[in-house]
Amino acid sequence: MEAHATLLRTYVAGATEALAETLWPTRCAVCDAPGEVLCDACRATLPYLDWWRACPRCGAPFGRVQCTECNPVMLTRAGREDVPFAGCASAVTFEEAAGRIVRTYKDQGERRLATPMAELMVRMCPPAWAPEVVVFVPASSAARRRRGFDHAELLAGEVARLLGLPLASPLARPHTRDQRALSRRARLENTTGRFEALPGASIPSHVLLIDDVCTTGATLYDVTDALLRAGAHKVWCLTFARVF
Repeated sequence: MEAHATLLRTYVAGATEALAETLWPTRCAVCDAPGEVLCDACRATLPYLDWWRACPRCGAPFGRVQCTECNPVMLTRAGREDVPFAGCASAVTFEEAAGRIVRTYKDQGERRLATPMAELMVRMCPPAWAPEVVVFVPASSAARRRRGFDHAELLAGEVARLLGLPLASPLARPHTRDQRALSRRARLENTTGRFEALPGASIPSHVLLIDDVCTTGATLYDVTDALLRAGAHKVWCLTFARVF
């Protein structure tokens, strides 16, 4: 009886998916061509970040020689002497195509984009990094209710699966405003001290922290601080896109 019920559910799910695909065909988030959420042509022409030109400390796209993001002047303005994480990398720079992917994923709820985004991200994870667990920057409760899912959690789950690592959620949800409309200074003020580990959370020594976009680094700085306070010894950050 149970086998028949399982078979019926499978047929119903397949029929539902086929109907949905007929009425609302899957389209590429970048070029809108039908077929895949990210077509091969658009995947090939994304503005990939060049690891050899990026800053080895903060991952800024053109900071290998003189970084515009983590130099002493910018760090002093952020109230810091150094970046708190051990390294940071991103798959692409935040240009038009990457922006469409992020908006379609995060604001239009195309959750299937988490898989191709994660596939591009793990290629930028250096062999020298040795994380034991994957964690994510938690969305605020308001943002999660508005979107219906936590975009960073889903993305981190795909990264963890591809790397063969466990996914953990040791951080409490913050009470912060949406960062996208804020200035650099406002972003720093909006996140400073807002992230904390959950009471009794166990934090492994080496952590890979996931978010969708790095703009000023303010969020990654503060979440890394929270993880280090909670017992992590080394944190690496990995995002899909990097604003420059």
